Amino acid sequence: MMAGQVGSVGVDGVLDVFQERVAGERWRAPWSSDPAASRGRLHDEGASPTRSAFQRDRDRIIHSTAFRRLKHKTQVFVYHEGDHYRTRLTHTIEVSQIARSLARALGLDEDLAEALALAHDLGHTPFGHTGEDALHACMADFGGFDHNAQALRIVTRLERRYAGFDGLNLTWETLEGLVKHNGPLTDASGAGFGRYAAPGVPGAILEYDAVHGLELSTFASGEAQVAAIADDIAYDAADIDDGLRAGLFTLADLRAIPFLAALIDEVYARHPGLETFRAVHELIRRVITRFVEDVIRESERRISALHPHSAQDIRAGGEAVVAFSPAIRQADRDIKSFLFTYMYRHPRVMHVRAGADRVVRDLFERFVAEPRLLPAEWRTDLDETDDARLRRRVADYIAGMTDSYAMDAHRRLFDDTPELR
Repeated sequence: MMAGQVGSVGVDGVLDVFQERVAGERWRAPWSSDPAASRGRLHDEGASPTRSAFQRDRDRIIHSTAFRRLKHKTQVFVYHEGDHYRTRLTHTIEVSQIARSLARALGLDEDLAEALALAHDLGHTPFGHTGEDALHACMADFGGFDHNAQALRIVTRLERRYAGFDGLNLTWETLEGLVKHNGPLTDASGAGFGRYAAPGVPGAILEYDAVHGLELSTFASGEAQVAAIADDIAYDAADIDDGLRAGLFTLADLRAIPFLAALIDEVYARHPGLETFRAVHELIRRVITRFVEDVIRESERRISALHPHSAQDIRAGGEAVVAFSPAIRQADRDIKSFLFTYMYRHPRVMHVRAGADRVVRDLFERFVAEPRLLPAEWRTDLDETDDARLRRRVADYIAGMTDSYAMDAHRRLFDDTPELR
């Protein structure tokens, strides 16, 4: 199947074309990111004789300290609530699998899509979004805290594994996708855009952009867009599964969402009398499948309309080319709205969030007041009279903590650590 033939088969035939691609050799579209034509790394290195530039990025991410810590960072449920709930690491692996599937279907570079999926949550704090909200409040007068900016800090500064540079020295394409996978950060004039319209672009991103420009006013590559929508798909499916497992809602409750009601009916029509736990799995399988197939169809339609000839054409396209159709976009919104009410704001979850918020704020205030309590390596070159630099260093330290490490640190420093149950 050659580039340019998509339009000739029509939207209804897109999945048939995909099956041909899966069965045959890997197909690469002209609008995919080419590792051989990468814009390179901030610090020049010789090419690997065994791996492409994007494979090398993926491997560096997997071997990073920040990646290992994802194993013990909260997704929704904190670390001790059960072995079967998602952590940041298991969520990341699920995103990676979906991203690779989508990248292959769309002729994009699977290795770059995988690297971006594996790196997208590196900047998250302990205790999920609660930790991020707490750190953002603590840093409100000093640039705030943003997990995407933190991920960039990790891979360009905070990881210290190599003799010749700080960070992981990833390719431009990986760094661009890490920062811009959800869309442009600025308008053409450089003013903050979208979620950054009011607060402005985080300082960490602007600082790096000044030395290794990331074209903040354009969309990212197709591979980055794939990683972003794979994150949405994995989030929806996993949180439905974990919420059901935790007893926060039931399959009957999910029937309030028309998209899910139809899938539940489909499961029981095909498997009458099926045990609930198997029915849940069948539902989750169908959610992921429907979403993935819809993204393939809608993205092929958008790509066909754009007629791109290069990855740069994707960046300059004016809108995301990897997207849900209107119907599935509404289903995604309905699911997220349901989960917000029944899961993220459930009294049980809110109780844990309150305790986690207190842990993070207590730690922040104590380390700022007594920097000597920071580990020696975190005090290196630290000017304690520079309040902004001190607070950013403390935020970096806390953001890197796992849930269990943060709890242990709180118990060492305070006599009344909350129980997150």
